[in-house]
Amino acid sequence: MLITVVRSGAESQIDLVPSKIIGIGTNYRAHAVEMKKPIPDEPLLFLKPLSAVIGDGDAIVRPDGGYTRVDYEGELGVVIGQRARRVSRAAALEVVMGFTCVNDVTVRDLQAKDVQFTRAKGFDTFCPIGPRIVAGLDPRNLRIITRLNGEVRQDSTTADLIFDVPALIAFVSSVMTLEVGDVISTGTPSGVGNLTVGDTVEIEIEGVGTLRNRVVAA
Repeated sequence: MLITVVRSGAESQIDLVPSKIIGIGTNYRAHAVEMKKPIPDEPLLFLKPLSAVIGDGDAIVRPDGGYTRVDYEGELGVVIGQRARRVSRAAALEVVMGFTCVNDVTVRDLQAKDVQFTRAKGFDTFCPIGPRIVAGLDPRNLRIITRLNGEVRQDSTTADLIFDVPALIAFVSSVMTLEVGDVISTGTPSGVGNLTVGDTVEIEIEGVGTLRNRVVAA
């Protein structure tokens, strides 16, 4: 997927082909309360496939199956800029290419049914990323807003993260090697909700921009 990278005000394009997208479950305090889940002791990891990735303006396909909840989840994405293994928290931001918006689309019915997250979060088109990657942002207190058909549904900041960006990079890289282009999707705030055919969902992150996708039928 071609995407613009912004560094020190200069723009370039790269072909973003992550070897993996690492999702983080239950990583906002308010979302843990919303989902009636305990605060985790360590980050909860899952993977989304490359085949789920789409860009800004592409369509999210709502799958067949009679699912009652196909949820949007607006998230800050961390794009890795150099190969990293066992990175310390202190050095974690040195391996970051930049930050982007991610929509971690999830079939909530299947998440409850399967317990494992792979099917619920792994459908084609279930990982919109964009509209660009921005280097040099301070990820400690970025505002994140999700709008559904123009109506604000999520409005929070990364200050509510249970595990912040350096902690996530250090933890994930202690488990698996991070390759250039890999994306860590850092979790979603409270306010998740269902997407229906014809909806337009927008994820806006301070300093990054707005990721916009419409929802179509399978």
